[in-house]
This record gives sequence, C-alpha cells and structure tokens, in this order.
Amino acid sequence: MATRATVTTRTTTTAMTTAEPPTRAAGGLLHLLWLASPTLPVGGFSYSEGLEAAVDAGLVTDEASAAGWLVDQLHLGLARCDLAVVAQAIPAWQAGDQPRIRQLNAWVLSTRETHEFRLQTEQMGRSMLEWARSLGELGEGVFEQLLAAGLNPPCYPVAMACAAARSGASTRDSLLGFAFGWAENMVQAAIKSVPLGQSAGQRMLARLAREIPAAADHALALEDGERQAFTPGLAILSARHETQYSRLFRS
Repeated sequence: MATRATVTTRTTTTAMTTAEPPTRAAGGLLHLLWLASPTLPVGGFSYSEGLEAAVDAGLVTDEASAAGWLVDQLHLGLARCDLAVVAQAIPAWQAGDQPRIRQLNAWVLSTRETHEFRLQTEQMGRSMLEWARSLGELGEGVFEQLLAAGLNPPCYPVAMACAAARSGASTRDSLLGFAFGWAENMVQAAIKSVPLGQSAGQRMLARLAREIPAAADHALALEDGERQAFTPGLAILSARHETQYSRLFRS
C-alpha cells in the first residue's frame, strides 16, 4: 500500500508540473470566449455571407438544407481560406513578421470574390482595430501591433489573428474559437432568413460544433499554395444579393 501511494503521489506531482499553469490556461480560454462572442462589436451579426440570397433563390428552405449549406461553407470556404489565414497569421504576429502579415492581408483582400465580401472583411477588420483602440491598456498591445503593420485596411482574419496571438491560447484553439464565432453568426442568419426556430438553431449549431475541429485541422495543414478562395456558386449568390430587392443583411 505504501508503495502504491508513493507512485500515485509522484505521478500526480509530475502531471501538475508539466501541465500548463492554470491561470495562463484560464486566461487564454477566457480571451478566446471573448473574441468568439457575438457581442464583440465587429458587426458579424449583420452579414449572411450569401445565405440570404440562397434562401431567396429557394436553395435553402428548411433546417436540413440550412445545416447542410453551412457545413459545406465551413469546409469548402472557411477552412480553406479565412481559417488557413488565421492559422498562418498567428505565428507571424507572435514573431513580429510584418512582411508576412502584409502578404497574408493582401491575399485576403485580393481573393474576395464579390464587392460585398470585400466590404465585409474590410469593415470587420476596421472594427477590430477600433475595438482594440477603445480598450487602451487593456488591449495588451493589439492596437499598436495592428497600427505598426501598416495594413490599409486590415482584413478581418488577420486583425482577429492579432488579438488571438496575444491571448496565450494555442493556434488550434484560436481557430476553434474563430470558427465557432462564425458559426453562431451564421446560425442566427439562418434563423432570421429561412426563418427557423431557436431549437432548430441549436441543433444546427451542435452539428457545426462537431464539424469545426476537422475544419481547423484542415486549415492548419494547408501551405501557402494550398489556400484557396474558390466558391463560385456562393460568389454568384453574393453578387445577386447586392441588388436583391428585399434583404435583412448587408451581405
């Protein structure tokens, strides 16, 4: 019994010394929850990213079609583009590699497939900059880093990566937070535009939550030449949405 107790004590001690400090882990988690929150004043709630046009065209009509649409958009669009950019921008911000940051920012701006999508990433990027400015010293240098990089304008994925890089959280966890924040906004867009009930929205969010880890892992594995912004069907819908007669969302 004494031997077993000694082994147990040693194992516990080793686990405690090799684990991430609780305060640091909690701080990183709380920071990611903050960044993923729909209350972050970047305007994500005002965009449907083509979903409203898909509803208008009769392509999304109920919970099943809305969930399928968003899962496809997660894997075929977000994982290959914005998530991949965030995955590469976080270590660049941490290393202070401004040329790399500017390269990633320029790539995002040049590959947006419609005017709406370009305006969205610019507006949300500028809002991230203003959010960081408003925090002052509480912003942990995010505003100063964004300003020093000379991004004109900063796109949303690169600006969000800057805030995530200062959180102390891992890159993968940051991608999970970024994707879940996107999922919450898109589910709310589906609820309003289809329309659907809150229970349907929760089921859709649960399905997206199961899919997000694989999307994050895909994004982490992509090299520069493997990133892509190629969703022609979505681009056509977004272009149509720009002149759609009745709409709730900016895109």
